[in-house]
Amino acid sequence: MKRYKIFVSGVQKELKTERRAVKEFVRKDVLLSEYFDVFLFEDASAKSKSAEKAYIEEVRKSDIYIGILGQKYGEVGKGKISSTETEFREAKAKHREILIFIKGNSADDKTRDAGVQKLIREIRDSKRGFSYKRFKDTTELARLVYASLIDFLKEEGIVGRGAFDERVCKEAAFADIDKSKVKWFLRVAREARKFPLSPEASVKDVLTHLNLLRDGKLTNAAVLLFGKEPHRFFLQAEVKCLHLPGTEICKPFLSYKIYSDNLFEQVDKSVGFVLDIIKQAVIQQKHTPQFKRPFEISVFAIQEAIVNAVAHRNYNVTSGVQVMVFTDRVEVWNSGSLPPELGIADLRKPHTSFPANPLLANALYFADYIQKTGSGTLEMIKQCKAQGAPEPEFVLIRNVEFRTILARDIYTEDVLAKMGLNERQSKAIKYIKEKGRISNQIYQEINKVIKRTASRDLSGLVSLGVFKKTGITGKGTFYVLRGHKGDKGDI
Repeated sequence: MKRYKIFVSGVQKELKTERRAVKEFVRKDVLLSEYFDVFLFEDASAKSKSAEKAYIEEVRKSDIYIGILGQKYGEVGKGKISSTETEFREAKAKHREILIFIKGNSADDKTRDAGVQKLIREIRDSKRGFSYKRFKDTTELARLVYASLIDFLKEEGIVGRGAFDERVCKEAAFADIDKSKVKWFLRVAREARKFPLSPEASVKDVLTHLNLLRDGKLTNAAVLLFGKEPHRFFLQAEVKCLHLPGTEICKPFLSYKIYSDNLFEQVDKSVGFVLDIIKQAVIQQKHTPQFKRPFEISVFAIQEAIVNAVAHRNYNVTSGVQVMVFTDRVEVWNSGSLPPELGIADLRKPHTSFPANPLLANALYFADYIQKTGSGTLEMIKQCKAQGAPEPEFVLIRNVEFRTILARDIYTEDVLAKMGLNERQSKAIKYIKEKGRISNQIYQEINKVIKRTASRDLSGLVSLGVFKKTGITGKGTFYVLRGHKGDKGDI
């Protein structure tokens, strides 16, 4: 397997963090680390030859030149140009793949050193054919570098010229397709999205209409969506569901399931796993003896988080989707990143949909699992707020893992931090989330304080409306979180 060498260029003093971020990101990424080595001049061992000759030699040995431009042009060498520009000129002369990343937006260009402004004008010239992107921080830089290197691998034919779901599954045959699932899809898609094919349409016609065949052969998407045993072809195509006993990942799990059927079944079973665990609040309706029992988390938000994880995950890596139900939250993890066009903040405002696996997204849309308009995260936020629950949290880890976090109650870490609680009180809240209730005696034991301190702390939590005191005086008195398990509510 060929390994490609990347040369990272940029003013060392100004862009030290960005240079290092590129190397560390590539080194830690499961896919990129298999194909790329990154050269940073500051990591090279001391050599007898001049620094200028050394870095020019490294540029010549590289396959890809990554240039990072900031405010400073850098020290000028013998050739009256900086090291960064010298490296850029050499990469250009040797016809290396050139990727340029400019820190800041176009409004910042006029404040840059004259040499940098000149380079940017040359790079922006459409006739030159350079690839350049702008970034605001190292997280965005890593995301853009990832997208560019994936495009490079596609051009080299390493990961296929199309997305994962578009490639032919060479080992699969039509006998591996579940006809009953295709019939189910036809019925649901006709009802939900007015799918044009008749209920009697053949499997081949349905797959053809969904663009799931390539030269008459099944694509990966066809197998994932309608295969009898997708896991036989893709070990990574599974959802692991865990029920945890507390607020942290620890064993033993209360329950643990792995779902590896077709993607529709994976989503349905994973959503069912969560709903079987989270509680339904008991709320008496006004002017009626009936009780309303809504789930403590929006069902739509749970399903959307899991569908997004399955639909947009990176199927090129071996990790699957993970759904974890803690006592205070639900977390959904999936491998992959946001598309270069989107950042985390964009998920909280109207945005276009950029599906990582377009064929999967298309079929899930017809089956009414997703909207395919970029509105899913907005609706999650809307429905969580409507239930009085905290908004979903979206987290991108090292640009290789995406997480959606849904709080099971209002007592999230952010909320508690704003209340100004002391460490003992926060510890007590965590204890109740795991055990259901706490007494004055237990408060004393876990915090190693005297009774008077415990009483003062507990009274403060009651005054804030966080704790509710229940039971008779003395040893029969306990404290529970309002709205949390153990609190029967006022009915």
